[in-house]
Amino acid sequence: MTKKTFIAELKTGDRFDDLFRVRAMREALTKTGKPYLALTVADKTGELSGNIWDDVEKLRDVCQVGNFVRIKGRVEEYNQKPQLRLEALEAVAENEISLADFLVVSPRGRDEMAAELRDVVASVKNPHLKKLLKHFYGGQDEIAEKILDAPAAKGFHHAYIGGLLEHILSMAKIADGLAGHYPGVDRDLLVAAVLLHDLGKLEELRSAGGVTDYTDAGRLLGHISITCVMVSAAARRQKDFPEELLLHLQHCILSHHGRLDYGSPVVPMTVEAFLLSMIDDLDAKMNMFERLRREKKEEGMGWTEYQRALERYLYIEKFPSAIGHDAEGESGQSAPAPPPRQGMLF
Repeated sequence: MTKKTFIAELKTGDRFDDLFRVRAMREALTKTGKPYLALTVADKTGELSGNIWDDVEKLRDVCQVGNFVRIKGRVEEYNQKPQLRLEALEAVAENEISLADFLVVSPRGRDEMAAELRDVVASVKNPHLKKLLKHFYGGQDEIAEKILDAPAAKGFHHAYIGGLLEHILSMAKIADGLAGHYPGVDRDLLVAAVLLHDLGKLEELRSAGGVTDYTDAGRLLGHISITCVMVSAAARRQKDFPEELLLHLQHCILSHHGRLDYGSPVVPMTVEAFLLSMIDDLDAKMNMFERLRREKKEEGMGWTEYQRALERYLYIEKFPSAIGHDAEGESGQSAPAPPPRQGMLF
């Protein structure tokens, strides 16, 4: 079966009969106690939500997260937002669709990012930190392969295949610039902290076929504590890793969300930890800006919907075509599924 229209192309009033993937499904009750399903479906260009009022028992299993469905319906407007008005829905087998229509991938190529990561690791002069980085990114550890395809989040920022490495490399560029701009910054420590701070997300999140969700360990422990344990264990296996250096690295990892109410058990209290938290926050939020600018359909400046993560409306302009990359990739062609892994980074 061929997908004909993508969500980013749909406008209020449009009718469609097309393929989608279930992004979220929640069971609820109306005021009169009648059950209904709050459904969100998606493709690689965006998502669309609506409610299923009838045949709830029949469609509950069909609409499990990750399933593919064929929906006949139209786009309506509710609270100034496009909404799905469903007329018919049926299950579609995965072998009947092209996954490339549903997988959102980083606009940066895997090989390009792998090469850049090698260069960043090579730039670290401190022998203890370099050995630690090569343990994760150059040895026989599966992290060296998993990092190439991992998303950075379930839905907040860089939430697509390759997003985690894209985020880390962007942060490394900023860290290198700031370390040279401000005096007294340990550049190697800051860059190493950037490369290591989110490795726990490889255990926190599970991705299958483009659908990302939390693992049991991810929900129970969170990526910050998972990362700290991973890095601490690897450093101590080096035997000669300086305890004070490890303490500073642990502090960077544990404080990188910047605030207690953002999930960090401690707030940044060193120069490198403070810079790390600021760089992480900046890059995450700029990725949100980029996504919103790519998705904007109208030309010229305009207001977004209220962005809960940023606690404000945003006044933005659509990316010029010369620099904007949409979810289909920079060339405008369908983004391919990620190629098979081809060995370690080093």
